[in-house]
Amino acid sequence: MKTKVIVILGQTAAGKSNLAVKIAKKIDGEIISADSRQVYKKLNIGTGKITHEEMKGIPHHLLEIADPKRKFTVAEYKKLAENKIEEILARGKTPIICGGTGFYIDAITKGVFFPEVLPDEKLRKKLYSKSAIALFEYLKKIDSERAKNIDPKNKVRLIRAIEIAKTLGKVPHLAVKPPSYKFIKIGLYLPPEKLKKKVEKRVKKMFQAGLLNEIKKIKQAGVSDKRLKELGFEYNKPTPEKVIKGTLQYAKRQMTWFKRDKEIKWFDASRKLNLKNILSDR
Repeated sequence: MKTKVIVILGQTAAGKSNLAVKIAKKIDGEIISADSRQVYKKLNIGTGKITHEEMKGIPHHLLEIADPKRKFTVAEYKKLAENKIEEILARGKTPIICGGTGFYIDAITKGVFFPEVLPDEKLRKKLYSKSAIALFEYLKKIDSERAKNIDPKNKVRLIRAIEIAKTLGKVPHLAVKPPSYKFIKIGLYLPPEKLKKKVEKRVKKMFQAGLLNEIKKIKQAGVSDKRLKELGFEYNKPTPEKVIKGTLQYAKRQMTWFKRDKEIKWFDASRKLNLKNILSDR
């Protein structure tokens, strides 16, 4: 019988971190973050990173481990997360993966392997000056298959796909190795109106907590304006209206990604969550 690992995923602002802490307390677990921006140091307010107080004594892993000046890859995440799972199990505890980055979660739960192609900074600099439309058209010419399943508006992903295609001839199909564990996938969502209210409240709190000052400190630490744009709309000359709109659009994309996975057991986070019911598949 495979060892069980719990995964808590779903929309931003749905309460994943809070639920993960409650479950960890109940079953003696430790939490592994699956958030592609909370891995970075200094990005706290804009990413909604869990605070030390909110952790309530539960060990959290893969938070604040990367320098925001450079891109932290999903391949790096996969290696570290798999090591953390083994470490937690060796301590006799239950690993709980928690986050909303679908690519990170798929990398662990579906055993995806990634091509090892080193970054080409010269090529990246050249490509970054082009529009997303131009990059997408170029990718279609050199690797039409990869172009069929990539976000045509995501410049970072487009540039990486072009980088790999130019190195390997094309972006290879991601190899999949059957996972070593049984993953119990718990999904949280909020009805549209309740999500909107939660996001508005959260964004207001972000600005009150000092989001603009956080951005100032990150820039003083040497992070460029170009890199700030890559780190998300919250760090790209944000206004409350812009961040609310961007967050709601992101939440929609998250659900589109996760709905493909039929193994997820979904729960309405606006209702009282019963831990016994949530963990019934264990």
